[in-house]
Amino acid sequence: MSSDSTVLGVVLLVRHGDRTSFYQDPKAYTPSLTAITPLGNAQEFQLGQQLRQLYFNASSPSHIDGLDTGLFNQTRVRIRADAGGEGGVIFNSALSLVQGIWPPSSGYNITLANGTTIAAPLGGYQGVPIESVEPDNDVTLEGWTKCKTFDKATSTFYDSAEFKAFGNEHTEFLDSLPQYLDGRPVTFQNMWNVFDYMNVQFLHDKAFAGSLPPTYLAQARHLANYHEFGVFSSPQLDSISNIPGRTLISTILDAFGGMVGTSPVKFNYQAISYKPFASLFRMTGVTEAHPELGGIVDFAAALALEVRQPKSGGEPVIRFNFKNGTDSEFKQYNMWGHDSDVPISQFINTLAPVAVNSTNQWCNVCGNTQDRGCAALQLAKAQGYANAKPSISSVGAGFIGAGATIGVFSLVFAALFFLGFLAFSRRRGRKASYEVKA
Repeated sequence: MSSDSTVLGVVLLVRHGDRTSFYQDPKAYTPSLTAITPLGNAQEFQLGQQLRQLYFNASSPSHIDGLDTGLFNQTRVRIRADAGGEGGVIFNSALSLVQGIWPPSSGYNITLANGTTIAAPLGGYQGVPIESVEPDNDVTLEGWTKCKTFDKATSTFYDSAEFKAFGNEHTEFLDSLPQYLDGRPVTFQNMWNVFDYMNVQFLHDKAFAGSLPPTYLAQARHLANYHEFGVFSSPQLDSISNIPGRTLISTILDAFGGMVGTSPVKFNYQAISYKPFASLFRMTGVTEAHPELGGIVDFAAALALEVRQPKSGGEPVIRFNFKNGTDSEFKQYNMWGHDSDVPISQFINTLAPVAVNSTNQWCNVCGNTQDRGCAALQLAKAQGYANAKPSISSVGAGFIGAGATIGVFSLVFAALFFLGFLAFSRRRGRKASYEVKA
């Protein structure tokens, strides 16, 4: 299907590479320190090389229109990396991935006025700018931390009859694990930490790998998948459990708007943890047909949301391509029961209404008045300036903000209006409304 449309741009979501053990509080998901490994760097670098051939090579059927394999062009690319939780790991993963896409080049040099030619060090190393997204300044890539309503929903899930029944079905297996866990608590609530410890040790400790019964890691993954998919996703789009995806939607739509509009940015890469994948897979309906994707994606997993223009004409469409870790190739998955690409209007109409588009909105949804800029917004409201100027949240509260909300959707809507897929109507006594044509 790759030859039936032209790729206008790609929003790329990538999980970090292999790292050392990482503990998270099972209720609030407060993180501990961890570090990337050489294996993690290699996984991301290899993914970058694959992306270079897929999207930047003019001979590829998925080549992004207007991009090539030459030197890095900052005007065509935007890269952001989550700096919270596994932050150092995620940022360093992004560093490795971009070197796979834009490797050292002898062409990266400059000739000075005196005729001397200077080449960049390390064989023409290209320094690719990466935005470090600090959770206290921006909620887009990590919407679940310090979110009171999310913590409450997690506790409710743990207290549910379904959760308890699933755990009870595997009591015998859980009771057999303490000898392998080095003193870590083995409970179903703590299942993510149980699995992560086993997974890391299995990869890096020969003695551990040799002592673990053959089926144990797969059994632990099965339980952890159920656990994390239940925590970080919900069939109700506006559920707080989908907060990892809901805070990311505005970033995705903003990028789409530029790709079908006049923005030069055609490759938008967001380096993230595993949580947003679970939310987005469920919110797009992918896991209904592919329940095997309901859980924890592997290290260096990548989701490519391609904006495509059908060669037959008509409305731009979105293609959902996913590669789980070291899988050899990306595979196309269909959203919301479609048997092909989804019109961009459907993507917008379905997900835009549940997006969390501002820090102020996040504070309200999460019931937070103190953290991540919420205290500054509360002070602004008390002083009568709430929503008066986007700069209030921009500087002190991690701005996505009202101004950004307008920017996110106006870009998309303006592009669709220009292409003939968006109609505006005005009713007497009401503000103008919009309708995206199906």
